[in-house]
Amino acid sequence: MKIKIFLPILIFTIGFLYFNNNYIVTRKIDIHSRKTPLELNDFKIVQISDLHSKSFGKNQRKLINSVKNQKPNLIVLTGDMVDRRRYNEKPVIDLVKEVIKIAPTYYITGNHEIWSGNFNQLQNKLTSIGVRVLRNEIEEIKIGNEKIYIMGLDYPHGSKDDKEIVENTLTKLHSNIENDKFKILLAHRPDLIDTYSIFPLDLVFSGHAHGGQIRLPFMGGVIAPHQGFLPKYTSGLYKKHNTQMVVSRGLGNSLSPFRVFNFPEIITVTLYAQ
Repeated sequence: MKIKIFLPILIFTIGFLYFNNNYIVTRKIDIHSRKTPLELNDFKIVQISDLHSKSFGKNQRKLINSVKNQKPNLIVLTGDMVDRRRYNEKPVIDLVKEVIKIAPTYYITGNHEIWSGNFNQLQNKLTSIGVRVLRNEIEEIKIGNEKIYIMGLDYPHGSKDDKEIVENTLTKLHSNIENDKFKILLAHRPDLIDTYSIFPLDLVFSGHAHGGQIRLPFMGGVIAPHQGFLPKYTSGLYKKHNTQMVVSRGLGNSLSPFRVFNFPEIITVTLYAQ
């Protein structure tokens, strides 16, 4: 009798966890800004984050198709695409080999790239494929007669306070650019939005929080690094001053092996001129 009760519960639990951790959803977010050039109206950016060396189908077929279906103009990878505990470059290499054919692709580091000690070799491979790796760098993107800026922060680490590191880096990046132009920042940590919003940044892409790992009705995510229990920045769109920040729930897992009510996702942001 106990087996008859236990077995269906076990099968349901396995199926529930598999579905929660392998079904990719696409979140769509619209960004309206007076600084969006008319040439960028309906410009689509796909964000991929926190893959943690996970594969979705053979050679990332499912994930690549999900990106391709969005027909993006730009693709951004916002860190932790590898996992330091089970380091494997193949899943991210399989991914970028194909998505670079869809749209220009930009990559920043997360904590796992930095902590793995292997990022220099991975960076060389990414660059050889055509991915633009931004390590405390800024690049001008021209669209028609207009231009926007995209900046990428390395995951902050060192003897100084992380906020000070980020603030100093962003100060340098802003020293020789036109502040009236639309500016995008790729920064792995969403909890530093107070620092990002000091600067005239229009749109920030972050990850790191894994959606809070487990999501509860009316409460949201349960726990996230650098934010603790019931974290504030885990999923979707947030605004601080004139800066809007998009936080991806990511795709893979690291220390915790399971997501609950928290599907892997890619995000499609569409820019609109006000």
